[in-house]
Amino acid sequence: MFTGIIQGRGQIKHIEEKDQFRTHIVQFPSHMLSDLTIGASVAHNGCCLTITQVNEDLVAFDLMQETLKLTNLGQLKVGDWINLERAARFGDEIGGHTMSGHIMSTAQIDHITSTPTNKTVWFTVPEPLKKYIFTKGFIGIDGISLTIGQVQDNRFNVHLIPETLNRTNMGSCQIQDKVNIEIDVQTQAVVDTLERMLTSYIENNNKGV
Repeated sequence: MFTGIIQGRGQIKHIEEKDQFRTHIVQFPSHMLSDLTIGASVAHNGCCLTITQVNEDLVAFDLMQETLKLTNLGQLKVGDWINLERAARFGDEIGGHTMSGHIMSTAQIDHITSTPTNKTVWFTVPEPLKKYIFTKGFIGIDGISLTIGQVQDNRFNVHLIPETLNRTNMGSCQIQDKVNIEIDVQTQAVVDTLERMLTSYIENNNKGV
């Protein structure tokens, strides 16, 4: 489980490509190294990955084909930076919202407005996800717990404060960049439940029940 509060950023130092498989090695910031062990979970741009090797501040992770296909991690290059969050422990403060680290899809940045105090970023999501996007709802974007601003069909925006811009990769985001999206699990459960109930109601009415 994760909270969507980014603890630091790591830089990709090495990528080993294999058949439908990839290993990447990330240089971790020093404050995230305490008690870091093989088998532990770390969110990379919101995607939960398992540590396979630790060599001082260089940490290795394996990425399966499904991960490379569904997330933006397959587009990473040596030198790129990623948002990092270690798994939450029992008793930790949940500063954002509960997140699983399971990415549903990517979204594309299509507009950015910057002011001296914040940045507003617009995203376009795939059609199947738009039913989960609500104004003031929670969403995970590259592992960051954020509140949705405006919604327009399959587009939405978020407003980013300087702290978020300084601590995460959102500070350097550009139009056409792809970000990982995790829908709030409670929102998904409510929407899916109501959809099933409505479908059942319509089917029963059509049968004359």
